[in-house]
Amino acid sequence: MDNSKQAFKDYLQLEKKYSMHTVNGYCQDVDFFEVFLKAEFDQESLLEVNYSQIRSWIVSLVDADVSNISVNRKVASLKCYYKFLLKTKQIEVNPLLKHKALKTPKKIQIPFSEKELDMVLNQLKFPEGFEGIRDKLIIDLFYTTGIRRTELIHLKVSNVETSNKTFKVLGKRNKERILPMLPVIEKQMQLYFSERANLEQIKDSDFFFLTQKGVKLNDSFVYRLINHYFSHVSEKVKKSPHILRHTFATHLLNNGADINSVKELLGHSSLASTQVYTHSSLSELKKVYGNAHPRNQK
Repeated sequence: MDNSKQAFKDYLQLEKKYSMHTVNGYCQDVDFFEVFLKAEFDQESLLEVNYSQIRSWIVSLVDADVSNISVNRKVASLKCYYKFLLKTKQIEVNPLLKHKALKTPKKIQIPFSEKELDMVLNQLKFPEGFEGIRDKLIIDLFYTTGIRRTELIHLKVSNVETSNKTFKVLGKRNKERILPMLPVIEKQMQLYFSERANLEQIKDSDFFFLTQKGVKLNDSFVYRLINHYFSHVSEKVKKSPHILRHTFATHLLNNGADINSVKELLGHSSLASTQVYTHSSLSELKKVYGNAHPRNQK
């Protein structure tokens, strides 16, 4: 890795505080563009690039049936790289300054209904013992707090305070936030932790959620868990931890929660991020509006 790319990687890790997964993704996208530049233009340096070369790369990606969403992500990585070069005065002009992202279809993510959540949490039969208690707690924690999958996986035992009914999570860019714990979650956490103590071996003792073998969970494990239980009650195409986070926000908004409060609970840095959830509340809003407005009573 050349000096500018190594410095970029350090910048993403140390200054931007991105996760290693994100850092590797950004650097890989820059590497892909570098390979293209050498192959198509016989050019070694990334510091002397013009927009027409980048546009040729974009066209090649589209021709290779790479989705517009994926193309935009790759270009965003490259844009971040050139912003870094500009900031460190290695270039004078960002070649992507006037670039406009490719249009992408807006996907509406459909949240679970309150009935579906009730069926999973109160009617489905969970396995006996440790695994059943853990699985139900994970689902309920997603639904009652809107926690992200990675935040749940990395939740530490030391960050759970059942005495004052709160727990601390480490969100994006290492931002900490305190989340409230409903009484039903407090009881489940205490029950889970007593069962956890009876595991034959615990390798990752710092982490709150563990497998039966005593190691911390991973992304695919949590995804499969959510998909498994909700497949029994829902025919929705997507059944994932993020849909549960989406459901948390939607149900709060449907029941009158202030959007700024929801923003803080979700750990969003801007209100714009939270507003994507408001479309799901539109049907509920229309219902209230239709029932309440005098003009609809005539």
